[in-house]
Amino acid sequence: MNLLTTAAFAGLLILGSSLSAQSNGIPSAADATRNARIKWINEPKPGQLPEGVTHHTFRSAALGQEVGYCIYLPPGYAADPTRRYPVIYNLHGAGGNELHSFTDARALHEGIVAGRWPAMIMVLPNGGAATFYKNSADGKLPAETLIIRELLPHIDATYRTVATRTGRAIEGFSMGGRGATRLAMKYPELFCSLHNQAGNVMHLLDLYDPKKPDVYPNNYLGPDRARYEENDVYALIRNNSAAIKAGTRIRITCGTRDDGHLPTVRDYHAALLAAGIDHTYLEVEGLAHEHDKLVTMFRTTWFDYHAESFRRAAK
Repeated sequence: MNLLTTAAFAGLLILGSSLSAQSNGIPSAADATRNARIKWINEPKPGQLPEGVTHHTFRSAALGQEVGYCIYLPPGYAADPTRRYPVIYNLHGAGGNELHSFTDARALHEGIVAGRWPAMIMVLPNGGAATFYKNSADGKLPAETLIIRELLPHIDATYRTVATRTGRAIEGFSMGGRGATRLAMKYPELFCSLHNQAGNVMHLLDLYDPKKPDVYPNNYLGPDRARYEENDVYALIRNNSAAIKAGTRIRITCGTRDDGHLPTVRDYHAALLAAGIDHTYLEVEGLAHEHDKLVTMFRTTWFDYHAESFRRAAK
């Protein structure tokens, strides 16, 4: 891995090769098909779950049914009934479900056992195949409500968490990074740490066109422009800048060969710079859209950022 660094406002900028193509991250017809076939509970196969990870469900009032999630509990959780733990919410990519990011869970467990990081919980939700963690206008896919209004309270009520902003981080790869970024910018009072891992940060307002009701995002968010404003990350940065600066640390990681995601990731980085929002920015030379390779590459430091965010927030 060849890393060439240069200073960037409150962060690290790794510059790489030019992009051969660009993508604005607009979902395809295949994504709509996947959403129509979402399976909200996905039972793991024998031996599939890493050490410390278990599968559960919770009741979603918004969906009117049970929804699956996986959770990693660190060693010693059961032995000390008084101790509370910070939580990382790891959101899956497009086409995924709650059986995801097991590479991350294994890395976290290894690091905790080795003493690199303090004990933490990790939650792996099911956010729907291609919802991008937004609520659909027709109410059929309440993905944001599912995570923010239902899953977070369920986790805090069921497990011994640090049930405030100071004990919550959010992250994800691809669609998960995109969703995590928007949710952190929309609800900065809920999270002290964000890690966007190669997640497109679309200029959603630029795509608003009620004359194209069959084209994304109009076919998902409907004709009300206010819905686009409350879901556009760049508008959220402008509206919530003070709250973000006050309590949310931000890390962004993307590969230089990730042609479909890097352009809008760079846009997000530039918008944070323009707003004077402190963050860490990393481009990994030669890396394409490869989640497991990325985690493995930084396996022994992958959760340093969240651990430091929790440490600072606790003070």
